[in-house]
Amino acid sequence: MATIRVAVTQAEPVWLDLAGSVRKACGLIEEAAKGGARIIAFAEVWIPGYPGWIWARPVDLELQTKYIYNSLTLESDEMEQLKATAKKHAIAVVLGFSERTPSDSVYIAQAIISPQGELVLHRRKVKPTHMERTIYGDGSGDDLTNVVELDFGDPLGKIKVGALACWEHTQPLLKYHSITQGEVIHVAMWPPLEPAVSVDQHGLWSMTAHGCQNLSQTYAIESGTYVLHATSVCTQKGIEALGSQNGLMCRQPGGGHSCIIGPDGRRLTLALGDGNAETEGIVYGDLDLTKVATVKGFLDVVGHYSRPDLLWLGVDRKKKEVVIPKGTVKQPESEQEI
Repeated sequence: MATIRVAVTQAEPVWLDLAGSVRKACGLIEEAAKGGARIIAFAEVWIPGYPGWIWARPVDLELQTKYIYNSLTLESDEMEQLKATAKKHAIAVVLGFSERTPSDSVYIAQAIISPQGELVLHRRKVKPTHMERTIYGDGSGDDLTNVVELDFGDPLGKIKVGALACWEHTQPLLKYHSITQGEVIHVAMWPPLEPAVSVDQHGLWSMTAHGCQNLSQTYAIESGTYVLHATSVCTQKGIEALGSQNGLMCRQPGGGHSCIIGPDGRRLTLALGDGNAETEGIVYGDLDLTKVATVKGFLDVVGHYSRPDLLWLGVDRKKKEVVIPKGTVKQPESEQEI
């Protein structure tokens, strides 16, 4: 199998600006393609930016309303623009965005657009984390499908690519289900990440740049996949737009810690800007996909290194609807069936 070049963004969104964020995303897609990449990865809810104010105050009606109006809908001119850019440059796009529904609910969403410009995967974060639940709704059973096969043509052929958002990488059952789908390249999407906290500071180490990278590296080891660890940048402009200076996240300029992780868990790329977390840019990597098979020969947690006779996972992939037509639900015949 040939080597594939990938790109991981480390960029600041155009905060709370749908049109501006889409324009910037298309520019990054074009830049990555010119750099030879066949896949580009974006951070969590990069469009229109992570709502960092939720970690400073749980309610901000003005910002929340603006956020809803600047979130991306699936059936929209903006999504068509992103798909057309991917097709024009023959590059797969793995995008994190805030999804707006016709009823004005929003969800932490992910899209995978094929090099042919088709939306081949759309999913929502199964459970938003802590304060995120003041803004976003839950995903459903169909969002457990998070891996898709992309066709890159000769000589690359078809490659399975998947994605999870942020602390979904702490969920053992969700990760295990993801691994069963056979992905080779995994995109781990994160918000802007703060530096590690000291022993006497408030906050959780697992929320910091080091803690979250640790989770991405652990996923690489467990899954035997290449992991594209995608983070976004928040400058002083973003802090002022969000009013997040007194919160747990987006309280100081920085946040950018994007990297590429090998299937054995090692970090393969250097930090942009000599480690300056305010640096915007693209991290590139050339992935030898045969290394995935090499690692799986040692550790395949859904294959030779599993014990399904002792431990197994139950899954319900059905989407839960708020309206179910009469007659489509089977009524229990006795109390024993309830």
